[in-house]
Amino acid sequence: MTVEEVAQLVLQALEEHEIAYMVVGSLASNIHGVPRATQDADIVIECNKPSLDSFMDSLQGNFYADKQMALDALKNRSMFNVIHYSSGFKIDLIVRKSRSFDLEEFERRIQMDFRGAARWVASPEDTVLAKLEWSQMSESERQFYDAVNIAKIQRSKLDIQYLKRWANELNISKLLDKLFEVVN
Repeated sequence: MTVEEVAQLVLQALEEHEIAYMVVGSLASNIHGVPRATQDADIVIECNKPSLDSFMDSLQGNFYADKQMALDALKNRSMFNVIHYSSGFKIDLIVRKSRSFDLEEFERRIQMDFRGAARWVASPEDTVLAKLEWSQMSESERQFYDAVNIAKIQRSKLDIQYLKRWANELNISKLLDKLFEVVN
């Protein structure tokens, strides 16, 4: 199984348990930009305790899924993961934060085809901004070039004013300017 196939299993279970989600990180970058190999998937979720309980129960047997870790993440608005037994692939589930950017990013998610199924994915602009923010925090060139590749592929469709507004709010304007220099 590929990480994308394992992600599909988790996304299907999220939908079955009526948990709102969006694919972010490298998988979103692969959808909007230039695909590259990745060993895990990141999914932002918005849920309540009963839906999270039933979701975690549904994964038993196919995934290592620590329910207490998930409930702690829900309480603390943090992250937990599940690991697919047969492939070893890890899916990080991130409880949506309450920053203004995180709220707007989740509202702006779009439904797109992901390996033959309609799935909720962070918008190209929000994926660029998140990649730039991660690039700044981790000083990662890979994150920066993921953002560049999205901008190259999505160039004519990107909402530049939205990017500039949030880059200023997130203190990543210099990285966005650098991205524009590389893309142009």
